[in-house]
Amino acid sequence: MEKHNFTVVHEFILKGITSRPELQAPLFGLFLIIYLITVLGNLGMIILTKVDHSLQTPMYFFLRNLALTDLGYSTAVGPKMLVNFVAEKNTISYYLCAIQLTFFLFFIGSELFILSAMSYDRYVAICNPLLYTVVMSQRVCQALVAIPYLYCSFVSLLVTLKIFSLSFCGYNIINLFYCDCVPLISLLCSDTHDVELIIMTFAAFDLMSSLLFVLVSYLLIFIAILRKKSAEGRCKAFSTCGSHLTVVIVFYGTLIFMYVQPKSSHSSENDKVSSIFYTLVIPMLNPLIYSLGNKDVKQSTWKKISYVFS
Repeated sequence: MEKHNFTVVHEFILKGITSRPELQAPLFGLFLIIYLITVLGNLGMIILTKVDHSLQTPMYFFLRNLALTDLGYSTAVGPKMLVNFVAEKNTISYYLCAIQLTFFLFFIGSELFILSAMSYDRYVAICNPLLYTVVMSQRVCQALVAIPYLYCSFVSLLVTLKIFSLSFCGYNIINLFYCDCVPLISLLCSDTHDVELIIMTFAAFDLMSSLLFVLVSYLLIFIAILRKKSAEGRCKAFSTCGSHLTVVIVFYGTLIFMYVQPKSSHSSENDKVSSIFYTLVIPMLNPLIYSLGNKDVKQSTWKKISYVFS
């Protein structure tokens, strides 16, 4: 049996965001601030929704898991990117690249399905409020989170093992600031048909199924809102799902822009900007959107801050 040569490539060179030396320090400072806000915001959201008894509802259970996935994939990418701004050589080891890819795929995939679960939660809250506590039981909520986690664990491990079981050629430069499927596949000198088919199949299923679930949920929500007779009822219903809808539009809009645009419109610089947005900026924005657009979160946050400083 022919054995692949796993010793050809020991490390990869990440081209990073820019090669201009004068921009390294300003960009390091900017992304350090973004990452710190991301960590503080999402960690704060996780702790707040865990310890505050008034936030022990299905909505905030899903919000806690959303914050966990945001923190997960931003941490899979952010620290290494920051190190490369100050390192002499922007390299990542073979095994660390595989680990980074695994965690990134796991958390980014999980976020898609958690956003879908949150849209279902909003649908039940607005369209079937009297049955909300029965339909969205603790067991149902845990299943809506556990199943995506298990599925995304399988997919991320499968894709990573398929890529790293193939032979890499001598060329080891990744034209991005982290290890992702597409730039890694371009470095393979083995037949990549099978792994490309696997990635395309799972990516299409994840994106389309989760997006379809979100669209159907919000279509039913909007129909229910339009049927409400009072303006106050409509405003309350819109405020209930406003923050989540904003997060959905920003997240899916960025992914669709990056992966659905024509090949003629693709460029490495556009891909880098899109990657920065959904790997670093969106995880920072999500807790801010929920903090600023959610009355319960704002009240709970100020209570905790007042208690700490009192």
